[in-house]
Amino acid sequence: MRPLEGIVILDLSRVLACPFASMVLAELGAEVIKVEQPDTGDETRGFEPFFQAGGTGAADAQEGPDAARVSAYYMAFNRSKRSITVNLRSPQGQELVRRLAAGADVVLENFPVGTLGKYGLDQAALRATNPRLVHVSCTGFGETGPYRKRKGYDTVFQAMAGLMSLTGERGGGPVKPGLPVADLTSGLWVAIAVLSALAGREKTGAGSHVDFSMFDGQVGLLSLAAARWFALGEVPARLGTEHPGRIPSAAFVCRDGRWVQITGSDQHWAPLCNLLGLEAWAQDPGLVRNADRLARREEVMAGLQQAIGRLDRDELCRRCDAVGVPAGPILQVDEVMADPHVAARGMVVDFQHPQVGRFRGMRVPLRFDGLDDPVASRPPLLGEHTDEVLREKLGLDDQVLAELRSARAI
Repeated sequence: MRPLEGIVILDLSRVLACPFASMVLAELGAEVIKVEQPDTGDETRGFEPFFQAGGTGAADAQEGPDAARVSAYYMAFNRSKRSITVNLRSPQGQELVRRLAAGADVVLENFPVGTLGKYGLDQAALRATNPRLVHVSCTGFGETGPYRKRKGYDTVFQAMAGLMSLTGERGGGPVKPGLPVADLTSGLWVAIAVLSALAGREKTGAGSHVDFSMFDGQVGLLSLAAARWFALGEVPARLGTEHPGRIPSAAFVCRDGRWVQITGSDQHWAPLCNLLGLEAWAQDPGLVRNADRLARREEVMAGLQQAIGRLDRDELCRRCDAVGVPAGPILQVDEVMADPHVAARGMVVDFQHPQVGRFRGMRVPLRFDGLDDPVASRPPLLGEHTDEVLREKLGLDDQVLAELRSARAI
């Protein structure tokens, strides 16, 4: 048994943050019913990159000019769900959502503030008929405050919440991370919100509404940077891969042109110096403590880089491992996918998709003792489960389904 079996989530969200959250919850056992717009679906079904049958990794799939092409973006965040198509602008479609919400444990949505109220689908309306409902609203800036009407995307939240100001090389301009950090971490915050609200319901017997702001989620991640501001009045500067309060903690280029990240504490200083041939530094009382090394940052970083530049990356990593110095090669995505530890931990999952054949993705990285581990299954085709879900959850028959289709409600 997986942890969330028996939990039903009605997912009205689209794009990345909330679909990522609902995918994680689905693979932990929840039944996720993804509600999509008829004909077009979640807009990410049209986002690049596209995966075509017969392409890289598409083993056992149809090939040729009529081969299907699906969005790898959509596939990455919508596994393990059922898809139904409902027109939320249609009165009949709105009633279907209300009835589905009446039997759900969770409604998850990321519409702009006030949008669902126009359709009679806001949290007050849905919880009026289902007091045990957990309703999570994920918006850019939350439902209160001067920014509540503003629009935003991942990079806007990174910028406004200070994350970009911390990222980049020393003396250079701000840089965004290589992944949509605001979207991904917001998805994790949303998953935490759902689990917390469900746990609270067990105690109170009543559901709740969660107002989550993606901007708040990023401000909440400032953590150490905020601590430096609170404690020292310091606005952290961009330092590239260096740590503002620890040496060594940085990326270094090796003799073979490849990079390694070394991060150590005081107990690692002498072993690191000895393996690099810097025995005098290992014995220097003026470098034993991190605070002393920080005071000599430029000298220490230059000396470490010079010594590391005499070794190839893999040899350096072997030496660090041998004496317990935390270090790791900076790998590209293709190297990560080929890494033996990634394989041993089963971090890459695959499944068969009816349009493109075999497709791979990243597993939910949780393992349980006493419960079943997360299970990944393929993403749904658009509206694949509409009839099935409406029959099962609402008892609709073929005639009613045909009438709803004729009215363009589904």
